[in-house]
Amino acid sequence: MTTIRDVARVAGVAVSTVSRVINQSGYVAKDTEAKVKVAMEQLNFQPSGIARGLISRKTGSIGLLVPDVANPFFSDIARGAEDAAIAEGFSLFLCNSDWQLDRERMYLDILRRRWVDGVIVAGTRSSESDLLECIGSLPFVVVDRKATQMGSSVWSNNEVGALLATEHLMSTGCQKIVHIAGPEQSPSATARKTGFLRAMSQRPSQSALQSLLFPGDFRYEGGYHAALSLLNSSAPPDGIFAANDLMAIGVIQAAESLGLHIPQDLAVVGYDNIAMSSYVSPRLTTIDQPGYKMGQAGFEILFQIMHSKTQNLTDQEFEPTLIVRESTRSILLH
Repeated sequence: MTTIRDVARVAGVAVSTVSRVINQSGYVAKDTEAKVKVAMEQLNFQPSGIARGLISRKTGSIGLLVPDVANPFFSDIARGAEDAAIAEGFSLFLCNSDWQLDRERMYLDILRRRWVDGVIVAGTRSSESDLLECIGSLPFVVVDRKATQMGSSVWSNNEVGALLATEHLMSTGCQKIVHIAGPEQSPSATARKTGFLRAMSQRPSQSALQSLLFPGDFRYEGGYHAALSLLNSSAPPDGIFAANDLMAIGVIQAAESLGLHIPQDLAVVGYDNIAMSSYVSPRLTTIDQPGYKMGQAGFEILFQIMHSKTQNLTDQEFEPTLIVRESTRSILLH
């Protein structure tokens, strides 16, 4: 295999001169640069991205860590981050932790070893202190979570979004509302559960709040099986707020398999406003948070940090919005 030393020997220059030509850094006389390029061509030498990074300590790439690449919301974040990165000449390495803490730490450790110039962490289950320890001095941005003691973040107020979703179900006349929650380790799921409980606490008749919570996992199958359990119970709900759209779509499918009509027998609200939510029948009422734009913003902030060489604290918030479609009834007028 041809090495940079072989190029230097054929061109009759120092290895450092070849590295300056490869990375276009520092002064090199035009005739010397020409000799190096001729030698590279003769030897069919193609410097790899890693080789460039070892020389310049810059790789032209970033890492993106997500908890579930199959979840369309995180896919939207990845697409937004990748499009923004490519526009600035960066490539993106996608790491999927599958909600596993040890896998998160493994990927962060790999990325920290300077294989990338910066990291975007989306939907992590790690604590802030663990993140800081794993990432070290590598520039990073957290997406889908508000940073309180660490670096920059791009987030949407999940508690407020859940409040909007629950209050909407109340306004349509639902008497028994159940929340199918997301994974316990997800900060977003925790905030949505908090928002739901906040809204329900405003109802004097709803005293046993814990009985109105049902565990979920942010997956279609989780929503489907949770809904079957709830709807086959002795006191089935007439309104369900699922912690994300995938579970909400599972709820709709389960209800229809039992012969129930949406929204006449059961009103359903999801969260995220993924593309599928407007294709399912009936179309899903949901809370919109723009995953693609959040991914774009995550890279733009990371790009600024990488160029400023300081971890400036930037906090960009996207407001959640209620999108009313056919899976909920009309609002009751009092």
